Amino acid sequence: MPTVAGIPHLDGRDSSAALLREGYAFGAHRFLRAGSDAFETRLMLQRAVIAYGEEAARLLYEPDRMTRRRALPVTTLTLLQDFGSVELLDEQPHRHRKAMFMSLMTPDGLGELADLVEQEWRGQLPDRRLAGDVVLFDVVREVLCRAVCSWAGIPLREAEVAVRTRQFAAMVEGAGSVGPRNLRGHVLRHRAERWAGQVIERIRSGELEAADGRPAKVVAEHRDEDGRLLDAEVASVELINILRPTVAVARYVVFAALALHQHPDCRTKAMADDEYLRWFVQEIRRFYPFFPMVGGRARTEFEWRGRRFDRGAWFLLDIYATNHDTRIWDEPAAFRPERFATWDGGAYRFVPQGGGDHDSGHRCAGEWLTIAVVERAVRLLTTAMTYDVPLQDLSVDLSRMPAAPASGMLLSRVRAA
Repeated sequence: MPTVAGIPHLDGRDSSAALLREGYAFGAHRFLRAGSDAFETRLMLQRAVIAYGEEAARLLYEPDRMTRRRALPVTTLTLLQDFGSVELLDEQPHRHRKAMFMSLMTPDGLGELADLVEQEWRGQLPDRRLAGDVVLFDVVREVLCRAVCSWAGIPLREAEVAVRTRQFAAMVEGAGSVGPRNLRGHVLRHRAERWAGQVIERIRSGELEAADGRPAKVVAEHRDEDGRLLDAEVASVELINILRPTVAVARYVVFAALALHQHPDCRTKAMADDEYLRWFVQEIRRFYPFFPMVGGRARTEFEWRGRRFDRGAWFLLDIYATNHDTRIWDEPAAFRPERFATWDGGAYRFVPQGGGDHDSGHRCAGEWLTIAVVERAVRLLTTAMTYDVPLQDLSVDLSRMPAAPASGMLLSRVRAA
């Protein structure tokens, strides 16, 4: 897509309904119509500039240029981040809080979480042998919920596992919609926040013992720059912001299973070569849809492409389009893990979980966690179990946000290898 001077204005009417109707393809349709990698429209009756590509990612993620406050619809924000979270902080307060999350992303910590995922996986999936079809999406979400709560230092009673899994999953499923799915997500989020708040209070009172370094204890004992403990409500939000995204990684795991099925040559290579396995997981994150866009509001006035952005101006980066940008990726519509053999690692060129620097910016703190968990899941899918993939609807509807294979990836005759 060529870059043209200025930013074309499209659609005099509000485009909110079109975005909900078209999903991930909303931006692509209009970039093509505009003949540009950026356009202006109206969303929720407000002017918004939507863009994709490396330049647009740099514009959004350069430190302190934009705030994430008011950058997402409230109905999405309160499911994915919520008020008081690190994502809504700026400058030094953001960096200070972000350091808390980054302290958890050590090689040893991520290795332990991956081990817990494997332990739960091996304990859950073989029980389904010869028991008919298994919906991988459902099983993996439960596996990840068990694993991340154990890693965080939060014991779950057996009867509680399904409840927490359902709550975390509903937050993600409802974030890209309006109506019943979104409402259900908020109802279950409210219950999860109440539970997380009780966990925080029990740790602070000494009723619940959690080892030093466990995420739940790190959050409960974290002090902001003023030296005060986080408000219990804010601490519960941040605890959920560790647990919920980890359960959401199930979506990438299911896409990985889909890719292994549709590209059987990848299965053989991933089993034999650790480096290829890493390329495969990166291609999963590039190729398949997760969340379509991320936004920011200008903190100060600036000019880009001949357009003046006033303070508070709304800018949206199309993540899906950036990860399929022909200026960055050769044949982006092809699933080809080998492309990452020569990837330059540019911080604004590959943005499935944000761009820029992890420590100082708004790039997702859990990106390395995602990679570690999906790598381990691919190993388990290829070496720890055998299964059949029965006839089913494996289509991925790009009008639904977030997207997933229609069937949830049915497996049959699941057995431990």
